[in-house]
Amino acid sequence: MLSLVESTWDELTAPLDADDLALFTLYRTFCRGLPDVEEQVHTSQVQYRRTRIFTSGYVKSHYLEIGLELMREASHPRLRTAFPTSKTVIMHRITLRDPEQFDDDLRALIEEARTTVGPGLRRGR
Repeated sequence: MLSLVESTWDELTAPLDADDLALFTLYRTFCRGLPDVEEQVHTSQVQYRRTRIFTSGYVKSHYLEIGLELMREASHPRLRTAFPTSKTVIMHRITLRDPEQFDDDLRALIEEARTTVGPGLRRGR
């Protein structure tokens, strides 16, 4: 299992150029604006949770990589892959290059993840 080390937003984003930082900040601002969401910044990524992490993101090679957990398989034009992480949850990997790709459909998927996976899942399901 991946061990994450706590960090700060400034430390995480220090190596980014202005365009990468703007795209990453767009994602961060949206997620932080959702109700009842906690941000966790690590040295390699940022995660958003309620009881359970429902989305995470990082920048690699000038692309924003977003992980999004949903209770169903969804589609999006920037979807790179989707795979189950449990019997009920499917991880979606979405890759963005430009701010306009952070569209209303993606915002709706993040909100869906917050309301369905974010509260946590009952054991034994």
